[in-house]
Amino acid sequence: MAAREAFLAESHIAAVAVDAGSGRGPLNVPVWYDYSPGGEVRFLTDGESLKARLIFKAGRFSLLAQRASPTYRYVAVEGPVVASAPTTLDELAQIAARYLPPDAVPGYVDSSDTRALVTFRMRPERWLSADLGAL
Repeated sequence: MAAREAFLAESHIAAVAVDAGSGRGPLNVPVWYDYSPGGEVRFLTDGESLKARLIFKAGRFSLLAQRASPTYRYVAVEGPVVASAPTTLDELAQIAARYLPPDAVPGYVDSSDTRALVTFRMRPERWLSADLGAL
């Protein structure tokens, strides 16, 4: 468990998947996210986006983080949304800092309109992982 939590805590582009309704496959889109071992998965998005509307409706989502370069590894988590709230500047800066060079974060935050953003928090209930380098 510790190894997959540590992997999920690294900065990976993740994919969020959520039920898109009858007769459709799940919506699956890339996101920036944040996670600390033992905590909740957090990501932010436009509150009016299809992704947000579907997550509000379903009340849960899955997130997959992977590394495609050798050795290939992935961690997927699925669970309920435990909170959703307007995104703060601090949340935006914290998530952006995982993906952007330090000198680019202030400009990115300053140019973003957080009024439209919502932060989702998910408590992982189910985990699936693989480390193909361990073979």
